[in-house]
Amino acid sequence: QVQLVESGGGLVQTGGSLRLSCATSGSFFSFNGMGWYRQVPGKQRELAATVTGGGSTNYADSVKGRFTISRDTVKNTVYLQMNDLKPEDTAVYYCAAWKSGITYWGKGTVVTVSS
Repeated sequence: QVQLVESGGGLVQTGGSLRLSCATSGSFFSFNGMGWYRQVPGKQRELAATVTGGGSTNYADSVKGRFTISRDTVKNTVYLQMNDLKPEDTAVYYCAAWKSGITYWGKGTVVTVSS
């Protein structure tokens, strides 16, 4: 059973920073990739950033230059460093991991950016 546990969400002012963490129950390399998605109530879940097993990264245009995804393959943890946060970044952030055509999700962590 794959488990993804997020942490690091919270309340921050505009321009502030947060770092999200996602710890997996298995090896990072057992997945084809991992990433962070976010969702605002009433809207679809959207991509924030992903990283493949080979280390390639991908970012939504809205977070490029502000967010950085990274991984610690020893700790089997993926991070999302979020800088210069804006009120529109307010959302529930979900960790995801995928392999063999299946996507696994964490329960989410709430990020609130006050103006």
